[in-house]
Amino acid sequence: MTSLDLAAYDRDGFLVLERFLPAGDCDALQRRAAELVAGFRPGSARTIFAARDQAHARDRYFQESGAAIHFFFEEAASSEQNELALNKIGHALHDLDPVFDRISRQLRLARLAQALGFVQPLLLQSMYLFKQPRIGAEVGWHQDATYLYTRPPTVTAFWIALDDADRDNGCLLALSGAHHGPLRRRFHRAGDAMVTSELDATPWPAVEPLALEVPRGSLVVLHGLLPHASAANHSNRSRHAYALHLIDGQAVYDPDNWLQRPHLPLRGFD
Repeated sequence: MTSLDLAAYDRDGFLVLERFLPAGDCDALQRRAAELVAGFRPGSARTIFAARDQAHARDRYFQESGAAIHFFFEEAASSEQNELALNKIGHALHDLDPVFDRISRQLRLARLAQALGFVQPLLLQSMYLFKQPRIGAEVGWHQDATYLYTRPPTVTAFWIALDDADRDNGCLLALSGAHHGPLRRRFHRAGDAMVTSELDATPWPAVEPLALEVPRGSLVVLHGLLPHASAANHSNRSRHAYALHLIDGQAVYDPDNWLQRPHLPLRGFD
């Protein structure tokens, strides 16, 4: 990390580090995800992850996934599909699986967090994202701080491409520089329900979305206030990725955040 990199991150709200993760680590994550899927038995209950309407938020299986390894299906998947129908695995892979733990807590990521200004980095959430061929759904414009809120905002994503990511198979899209604007919404607990509250009605800035096309192994750092999205995967290629979300332990993590881990304390890179 050079001063030029940090200046670009402050200006744009994202940073692309091409081929950051060695091919062997990408292979290990994909192989381990395949093993987890092979051992998964969904039964009659199949929780669908619906980014558009958050319908999954009513499901206890989703609500308890912050301290577990749970499996979520694509909306467009048929009931007969299994490994080719999953949207993602989440949200505590980095704490509960040894392969994901080893790669998530490597020294290079710890040094990256330090360079970005984290004082007490805590690994809050991890997701293995499938973006399946032909059925991988669009993810609309959002800010990560909507879902993982601290005061002040500190959530930061380390998004790692495990396949080449391009426009055809649903690469990340970003509104460069828009992280300087306000947080628009909060998704949080209200009693036994999950609700989305509007905080600021300011529209997204009228800037051209930037497609972050990256080769396998690249790491994209995303500021928690940066509006970003991804298109549907219309290709016959997968777009697997691994996303790790960090917060700073010096900030306040509100107790109404959807992700709660009462019996699984947060850890840093140690």
